[in-house]
Amino acid sequence: MKKGYIALSIAIISEVFGTTMIKLSNGFTEMLPLIGVVVGFASAFYFLSVSLKELPLSLAYAIWSGVGTALTAILGIAIWQDPFNAITFVGLLLIVGGVVLMNASTGKEQETEPSH
Repeated sequence: MKKGYIALSIAIISEVFGTTMIKLSNGFTEMLPLIGVVVGFASAFYFLSVSLKELPLSLAYAIWSGVGTALTAILGIAIWQDPFNAITFVGLLLIVGGVVLMNASTGKEQETEPSH
């Protein structure tokens, strides 16, 4: 299970990197960021697929998309001064809260499953 979470973490970092490179690519007109987009997303999907060998799809995808979205939003706020207000804060809390609930519900199901 630990390897699955390590692979998922790499997938999240790669996806956030790729998304950031989209912003820097200036509409795909800058070559180096464009290469970063391709490498970032190829790595993200590869490591997401590796994580799925050990983690349930619903959990892995919820974590990948939720944490990736939250981190990307935070980077946008910190680096490009994207708008941040109470609604943005609540939205980020809901994303993170949803991921926590998905993780908690999956953990409960694994605890109650009979062992073979």
